[in-house]
Amino acid sequence: MKKHLLLLVMILLPMVTWAVTVEIDGIYYDLVSKTKTAKVTKNPNQYKGSVIIPASLTYEDNEYNITSIGEEAFSVCTGLTSITIPNSVTKIGNSAFKGCSGLSTVTLPNNLTNIGFEVFYGCSSLTRISIPNSVNSIGSDAFMLCKKLTDITIPTSVTSIGSSAFRNCEGLTSITIPNGVNYLGESAFYGCKSLTSITIPNSMTSIGDHVFEECTGLTMITIPSSVTKICWDAFANCSSLTSVIIPNSVTIIENYAFSGCTSLSSIVIGNGTQRIDYSAFAKCPELTDVYCYANNVPNTNSTTFNSSLIEYATLHVPAQSIDAYKAAEPWKNFKEIVALTDSDPKPDATGINVVRNAEDNKAVIYDLNGVRLSEPQKGINIINGKKYVFANKNRPYE
Repeated sequence: MKKHLLLLVMILLPMVTWAVTVEIDGIYYDLVSKTKTAKVTKNPNQYKGSVIIPASLTYEDNEYNITSIGEEAFSVCTGLTSITIPNSVTKIGNSAFKGCSGLSTVTLPNNLTNIGFEVFYGCSSLTRISIPNSVNSIGSDAFMLCKKLTDITIPTSVTSIGSSAFRNCEGLTSITIPNGVNYLGESAFYGCKSLTSITIPNSMTSIGDHVFEECTGLTMITIPSSVTKICWDAFANCSSLTSVIIPNSVTIIENYAFSGCTSLSSIVIGNGTQRIDYSAFAKCPELTDVYCYANNVPNTNSTTFNSSLIEYATLHVPAQSIDAYKAAEPWKNFKEIVALTDSDPKPDATGINVVRNAEDNKAVIYDLNGVRLSEPQKGINIINGKKYVFANKNRPYE
C-alpha cells in the first residue's frame, strides 16, 4: 500500500510543481521552469489603467518568454483602459478580456493565430481594433456587445467567424468579409444596427441562421453565386433593406430568411430556387415587384408572403410558366402575374459596367419623372432607353 501511495505522489508531483505564480511590476505570471515560458494570469486586485506586457521577464536569474495570456486573466477589470500585447504571445485564452468595459485600446501580437471564445465580450468602450494577418479564426462571442466598435479589419488569413462573434456591435458601420472565409457562425452579425452594407465572399456556400438578423440599418447586400442556401432568419428584420437579388445558385430559402424587411420593395429570385420555406418573405408590406426566374414553380409554403400585401404587387415569371404560377399557392394571390422581359432585373447581373459605359459613352440618363441626370442615382434610372435599378450609383442591376 505504501509503495502504491509513493508511486502516486511521484506521478502527481510534476503536475503540482510544474508552474509557479509570481508578480513582477504589477503583472502576475505563471512560470513554467521546464520550457522557460510565462503565461499572464489574474491579478487578485484587478488590473487598472494602461498595461504593457513585456516580451520576456527574468526571475531568479532565469529568463522566461511570455507566450500566452490565460483564460479570464483580465476578465471584468473595468478599470483597464489599454493593453499592449507583445509579439511573443501566440495564444490568448477564452474570456481573457471579458467585461473590460473601460478598455478602449488594444494592440494585438503579430503571431496570434486565434481569437477565442468571449475574448473581448462586453468591451463596450472599444472603438477599433486591428486583427493581425496571422489570425485564422475568430471565436464565438469574441466581440459580442462591443457597442462602440466602429472599425474593424478582418484579414484575408481568417477562414472562420464563430457564432455571435460580432453580435450587437451596434456601432459597426461596414464590414468586409474576406474571400477566405468559408464559415459564418449563427448570429455572427446579429443586431449590428449601424451596418449599412456587406459583401459576402464567394468562398461562402450558405448564409447561416440569424447571421444578419436585426441589422436594421442595412440597405444593401451582395450575395455571390457560390451561395446555395439562405438559412433561417438570415436577414430577418433588416428594416432598411429595399431590394435583394438572389442568384441562380441558391436552391433553398429557409424559414423567415427575409421576414420583417419592412422596406423591401423588389425581390429577384434566381432560376435555381427549388424551395422557399415558411414566412421567408413575410411582413414585407412595401413589396411591389417579385421577379422569379424559376421555370418550375418553387416548392413554397402558403405562408411565404404572409402580411406582405402581395395582392397589390406584381409577380414577373417566365412566360411559359405563367399558368403554373397562377395555379399555385401563394403565387396565385399576387395582383397580377406577367411575363419577364429583357429590361427586368437579372439574378446574376452586377451592373458594374453600366456606370462605366454610361460615362464612357456619354449615355442619356433620366429618372422616372423624365428629369435628365448627370449620373445614375439610387433607385430606378432610364439609361439609353433601358431601365436599371441602383442600390447606389455604383451598383445597379438591369
